[in-house]
Amino acid sequence: MKKKAFTLLELVVVILIIGVLATLGFTQYGRMVEKARGAEARMIIGDIRNLAIAYRLQYGSITGLLDADVGIGQASDQIPWFCRSSHYFWYTVGNGNAVDPVVYISAYRCSADGKAPQGPSGTNYLRLQVNLTTGADTWIQGGIGGY
Repeated sequence: MKKKAFTLLELVVVILIIGVLATLGFTQYGRMVEKARGAEARMIIGDIRNLAIAYRLQYGSITGLLDADVGIGQASDQIPWFCRSSHYFWYTVGNGNAVDPVVYISAYRCSADGKAPQGPSGTNYLRLQVNLTTGADTWIQGGIGGY
């Protein structure tokens, strides 16, 4: 009477296949988590955009626009301008060297305190360029986050 059983080779092949599938699954999971964090950053950038528009309507110009004017600061109830445990991005606003109606809103990915991006390290950011006269928005992304 023959006993039916798996050979050692068959078991090794099955374990290798499961290992490869698990690795692919974890990689894909990391990308999806990073995209969700990017979606949160886009939402916060949208809120900052609305506050910048309100500032321009109130003062007629964005020349003196500061982070504090759009809710960015150190307090726990403000949008963070440095990395902290409650956020994966820190934010800043400014008009750079552009003319008055253009404002840049940037979100930089935190890389300290266990918040490193899923994937290779680098400068990962999202930036929204807003022309407050025409309402034209241009998204700019940098790094490997795929936000």
